[in-house]
Amino acid sequence: MTPITTTAELAAFCEELAGRPFVAVDTEFMRETTYWPKLCLIQAATREAAAVIDPLAPGLDLSPLLKILADPSIEKVFHAARQDIEIFHNLGVIPTPLFDTQIAAMAAGFGEQVAYDALVRQMLKNDVDKSSRFTDWARRPLSEAQLDYALADVTHLAELFPILRQRLEAGGRLAWVEEEMRAIADPALYDVNPENAWRRLKPRRHSARYLAVFRAVAAWRERTAQIRDQPRGRILKDEAIDELASQAPTDAEALSRLRGVPKGFSGSKFGQEILEAVAAALKDPEAYAPTITRERAVAAPNSGAVVELLKVLLKARAEDAAVAPRLIATVSDLEKIAGDDNADTPALDGWRRKAFGEDALKLKRGELALVLDGSRVRVVEVRRAAPPA
Repeated sequence: MTPITTTAELAAFCEELAGRPFVAVDTEFMRETTYWPKLCLIQAATREAAAVIDPLAPGLDLSPLLKILADPSIEKVFHAARQDIEIFHNLGVIPTPLFDTQIAAMAAGFGEQVAYDALVRQMLKNDVDKSSRFTDWARRPLSEAQLDYALADVTHLAELFPILRQRLEAGGRLAWVEEEMRAIADPALYDVNPENAWRRLKPRRHSARYLAVFRAVAAWRERTAQIRDQPRGRILKDEAIDELASQAPTDAEALSRLRGVPKGFSGSKFGQEILEAVAAALKDPEAYAPTITRERAVAAPNSGAVVELLKVLLKARAEDAAVAPRLIATVSDLEKIAGDDNADTPALDGWRRKAFGEDALKLKRGELALVLDGSRVRVVEVRRAAPPA
C-alpha cells in the first residue's frame, strides 16, 4: 500500500469521498513528550474507498480533507473521537455531524468505553491485528504491515457503522446518543486559551483571592507548556496549582516552602514568572477571579445512603435497558438528585428521566423498593396500606 503524499492525490481521493453519506476517520499521532499532538497519519474510508494520508509528507495541503470533514451532508464516524477532534480543531475544523461508535456502543449494550477491537470482534466477528499498535508513527518509511494496520482501523469502522446505527434506530435509541455526540463536538472542549485553562481543573475553594491565583497560575502553566511544547504536567503538577492558590506566595522563600513545587524551582526563571503571575492576580482578585456557580448544598443528613441506593437503582435500570450506566447518569447526577427532587441534571430530563429519573424520585419518596432476587436486583412498587375507615 502506498500512502497519499501529494495534494493532487489527496484532492482526487476526496472527490471519491464527496457525496458519500459517511466517512470513517482515524488518526495516528504522538504526544507523549509534547503539548501539541504531532499528527502522523490520517486514515479515511467509506464502503467504496479507503486511503492512508501522510500529513508529514513535504508540501501536502490537507485542505481537501478538511473540507470533507466540515461538510454537513457527510457524517464523520470515529471511535473514541475526542483526541481526534482535538487534532482537527487545531487544524481549524471540528468534524460535524459526528458519530462516535464508542458512545453508540454504550447505548447498544456493549458496556462502558468498549475498546475498538472488542467492538469489531463482537459485531463483525473479526479480530483486529494488534502487532503494530506500538509503532512510532513519526518514523519514515512505514512498513506495509504498519500501513495495513492503520487502514484496517477505518475499513472495519466503515463496515461496523451502518450496523450499529441501524441497531440504535431499531431500538429507538439513536436520539439517546446524539446529545452526547453534540457535546464532544463542542469547540469549548478544545479551547487552548491560557486564560481558560483553570476550567480543566477543580478549584477546591471559592474565595476571590484563591480563585484569582488559581486562574493566574493555570494560565501561566498553559502558556508555558504551549511555548515550550511540553506536557502540562512536566511544567507543573495540578496539585501544585491548588497549593499555590491556597498559599499565594509573594517571594522566592515562600515559594520554596511549598511541597508541590519542584526543588530549585523558586530560584529559576519559572519561579520568578509564577511569582509575577501571583502578584498580578493579587492586585485585584475580585476582578480577576473567575465566577463559579456553587452547587446547591445537599441538605438531607442521610444523603450518602440515598446516593448508594440510587447507584443500585441506576445499575438495575441500566441492566434492564442494556445501556451503560454512565450514559444515563454520573455519580454527580445522583448526588444532586439525592439532595433535590428538582435538581438541574440531565438525569431528570428527556429520555434519561424516563429510563431512570422518574424511578429515582419514586425511590426517594418510598414508592419503589429494591429487592434482591437471587443474583439480580429487581425494582418493585411499594403498595401502601389503605388508611383505616
